[in-house]
Amino acid sequence: MATRQSTVDFILDQITDAGTVHARKMFGEYGIFCDGKMVALVCDDQLFVKPTAAGRQRLGEGVIERAPYPGAKPCFLVAGDRWEDRAWLADLLRASCAELPPPKSSRA
Repeated sequence: MATRQSTVDFILDQITDAGTVHARKMFGEYGIFCDGKMVALVCDDQLFVKPTAAGRQRLGEGVIERAPYPGAKPCFLVAGDRWEDRAWLADLLRASCAELPPPKSSRA
């Protein structure tokens, strides 16, 4: 099942306060970028956030880790009902972004 564009649009709208955010179609699904860093994936209409200590803290005891697609490293699966809390979701992405390393340069 592919991700619907409406799902990506909704998530992007909810996280506008996280920083400069955009989505890029990748491998048939979507990568979510915040301030130039890929912080999440949207696969099969589900939101997977790259794992960080800050993200784990904000998700609390109910952290679910799953691979967004076969062969991928596990990420934090954010339940759809949590997407409704705009401030919380933006905070989760902002805090996760702050802990992720800068993107690798494509120059050799």
